[in-house]
Amino acid sequence: MKKPNILLITSDQQHWNTLGYFNKELSTPNLDRLIQSGTTFTKAYCPNPTCTPSRASIITGQYPSQHGAWTLGTKLMEDRHCVGEDFSAAGYKTALVGKAHFQPLASTEQYPSLEAYPVLQDLEKWKHFNGPFYGFEHVELTRNHTNEAHVGQHYALWMEEKGCTNWRDYFLPPTGSMDPAITYKWPIPEEYHYNAWIAERTNALMEQYNEEDKPFFLWSSFFDPHPEYLAPEPWDTMYDPDSLTIPAIVPGEHDKNPPHFALTQEDHPDFSPWNETSKGIHGYRSHHYYEYGEKKKLTDYDKKKLVAVYYGMISLMDKYIGSILDKLEELGIADNTIVVFTTDHGHFFGQHGLQAKGGFHYEDLIRLPFIVSYPGHVPAGVTSNAIQSLVDLAPTFLSLCGIPIPPAMTGVDQSQVWKGTASSARDHAICEFRHEPTTIHQKTYVDQRYKITVYYNQTYGEIFDLQIDPTELNNLWDDPAYAALKSELLLKYIWAELGKEVMPMPRVSGA
Repeated sequence: MKKPNILLITSDQQHWNTLGYFNKELSTPNLDRLIQSGTTFTKAYCPNPTCTPSRASIITGQYPSQHGAWTLGTKLMEDRHCVGEDFSAAGYKTALVGKAHFQPLASTEQYPSLEAYPVLQDLEKWKHFNGPFYGFEHVELTRNHTNEAHVGQHYALWMEEKGCTNWRDYFLPPTGSMDPAITYKWPIPEEYHYNAWIAERTNALMEQYNEEDKPFFLWSSFFDPHPEYLAPEPWDTMYDPDSLTIPAIVPGEHDKNPPHFALTQEDHPDFSPWNETSKGIHGYRSHHYYEYGEKKKLTDYDKKKLVAVYYGMISLMDKYIGSILDKLEELGIADNTIVVFTTDHGHFFGQHGLQAKGGFHYEDLIRLPFIVSYPGHVPAGVTSNAIQSLVDLAPTFLSLCGIPIPPAMTGVDQSQVWKGTASSARDHAICEFRHEPTTIHQKTYVDQRYKITVYYNQTYGEIFDLQIDPTELNNLWDDPAYAALKSELLLKYIWAELGKEVMPMPRVSGA
């Protein structure tokens, strides 16, 4: 029997409710056809709402507290076992195209980084390097979201090969010359956008592997809709800001929340008590201002326009995902390819008065779009509320391909759930956020109804009843009427922590 291919397609920082099939305010025709050909899981979660930890969990099958890449600015150590190694050993071709972010933008003698300055812009090096990299035999990378100065690596080489010799005009200083005050409309021609690069290179690799008659594990890793909110014409004006539902804070909703929630609604908050390492704290800032690009206060127009452009970025990405799905059909391998679409974590665009991401474990940030398609194996056109986690991807992929799951992986095998032969494989998900060694360290346990968030060395926390309070406006943590529920959820959280401990080998003798 022919081994199935794995095609993992991810976006970056995409809110769970931004699929056109379920949200008619935006258009995603290609993701919609994936939804119709597979199963959509409505209770999928990230193991951490930032890039490096979550992405490292995808390839290790472990939680950030286990694989060690615990926050942004850290790296996944090269000695960690990655799922690509298992696929390679089983005869698969393995590749990653697009965003990796397994390593930081700075390099030290003790912790060298290939994704750091200045090496990421040493184009001569990247002409001769395509891996191996974290279990992937072949990689083609860049590090920039939209016009960030981090542009370089294989994407910059591709732009030059395509004749875009002035590519620096479309990126921020010091790499480029684009005015940082420009937002919403990105002057880069669409043909040179990284979506076009990712789709073209993904398709070329699938074609190559098909010609070689080799099964593949291929991660097509898109950067959008991660801000800055920028899209080339006509995608920046595809949506009318005045016709969209724009989320906003509900007065008083942070009154019962931990103190860092309300501080985000001040113009000049003091987060110094949390600032332990002086490396920057995602989300611990005034959310009345942009976090990306030139710092300026968000006007009422901005609050609408950024949603419109965010949706435009998703629709643009959807177009190029469509070209990848078309290539699967053209090559005649769609029926033997497991396709998963998801994202690394969610996003705020006004919900609870918040923008982007940070230590706020609302569903908007930790819940994900999650679609699985495998014709003849995964039920088509089905929606499931079975809980999923990104940490489950590696063991599930291996299981579906008949490859043994390494015992050190702590994610669960979801293969029978994806096939529709089991109703669930887990009764909860755990989401971690550790952005400072001690002052910002929290974990969330969420099941089908309740969510509890605990903070290291703090007596405050959050409990939400997602059944009667789906928008999470009423924190029950200090409500005496829910004291018994609080005790029960704390115990379930402790059980969950015990249950996800690593067991790297079975017990082989009595002593």
